[in-house]
Amino acid sequence: MKKILLGLLLLLSVSSFGQILLTNTTHTIEAVTTTGGDIDYEINYSDETSSGVGIYSVSRGAITTATTTTVLAAPASSTTRIVDRMSFRNIDVIDETVTVKVDVSGTETFISIPFTLTPNDHLEYLKGNGWTLYSATGAAISNVQVFTSSGNYNKPTNFNPTTLHIFLWGAGGGGGAGASLATATVAKGGGGGGGGSCIIREILASDVTSAVTVTLGNGGTAGAPGAAGAAGGDGGTGQSSTFGAYFTAFGGGGGRGGAISAVVTGGGGGGGVAGAGAVGTTSGGAGGLPTAASNGLSEQGVTGGVATATSQNSHFGGAGGAGINTTPTAGAVGGSSFYGGGGGGAGGSHSNVPANVAGGAGGRTGSWTAGGGGAVGTDGAAPTAGGVGAAASTLAGGAGGGGGGTTVTASTNGAAGGEGGQGGGGGGGGGVGMNPGLGGAGGVGGQGYCIVITN
Repeated sequence: MKKILLGLLLLLSVSSFGQILLTNTTHTIEAVTTTGGDIDYEINYSDETSSGVGIYSVSRGAITTATTTTVLAAPASSTTRIVDRMSFRNIDVIDETVTVKVDVSGTETFISIPFTLTPNDHLEYLKGNGWTLYSATGAAISNVQVFTSSGNYNKPTNFNPTTLHIFLWGAGGGGGAGASLATATVAKGGGGGGGGSCIIREILASDVTSAVTVTLGNGGTAGAPGAAGAAGGDGGTGQSSTFGAYFTAFGGGGGRGGAISAVVTGGGGGGGVAGAGAVGTTSGGAGGLPTAASNGLSEQGVTGGVATATSQNSHFGGAGGAGINTTPTAGAVGGSSFYGGGGGGAGGSHSNVPANVAGGAGGRTGSWTAGGGGAVGTDGAAPTAGGVGAAASTLAGGAGGGGGGTTVTASTNGAAGGEGGQGGGGGGGGGVGMNPGLGGAGGVGGQGYCIVITN
């Protein structure tokens, strides 16, 4: 069975829609190889400056080890680098797997699926056409269209399609902002945003039109810090993603903003198959329909947390964002989901001393164990932001962002929560600031994501 599946994967034609642009001096394109086979590559590109003049050039090289290789360097300042063509050819006698990604200031987004190239296979990207993997015979059996932004699915015309396998993720909810307070009173970090739902459907190709609009939901807005000495703002609900009028994947709810009193901070609810998650209040935001209070099954959206707990996990639904007890305790992590988006971690809080109470990491994906997503920020005189959740792939959805760090250092701001990973990761909550320092902003929820495989 493995040999049959491998044979199909060798003949993939893949389209990734929208231009591939490098717009900053920290933006590069990288290729990840896994077995150390010899790969020759060539990247054709053009540079455009403010004057609009295009300068055409090429980047060539060889990859001979299992590593991550920068195949196209960053552009100069005030220059946009436009990728016209990319070519990767396996000139070795062993199979090699190649995955291409964009590195944006250290945050990586995959712009291809992993391609297995047998000897003499040739992988090519053309602007406007996407990715095509040519086998030794040049035959095309399958087509894969990867959407990291909204676009159109186009039914392939170079073979007779019979079925579509659709992966679609709603956007994650935004994390709540942390409070600002300097007195010996409990002050709360922001709650984590809920994860977006994932739907996976296999349908007949004849049941859809030749072109279908794919709309990816925007991540829930980040909770905004309040005024000095005030509570933080709530995170926003992640938008739904749609595959035409055929399917909808709902987003996660936003995390509650941190209060300046000992009340519960509710995490955002995870998206479900029939509805978005709700924003957290002094209770967890309800999971999207069909709702699960904890550890959801199938496509249930999971209600957000209200305490340091590990039971806001899900299967295909979005995981619940982390909540915080009335009396905060350290380590409030976001729920995890096997396929849906992970929940955001809670931001750091103050006890009534006041003393720092650490927040928690975001939830991971591909797992039933809470936490493990974006790292929690550090607390202290210079608190740090929560880590960004990992982006989705064909294996799992986006991970939740980590909660921001907190501080009891006079006049110091709390740190921001981490952004959720693309593919429905919930944003992390912001940490508490020391008045007149402000609380940290919540993390933005991860955008929606879509992959369509046509056979």
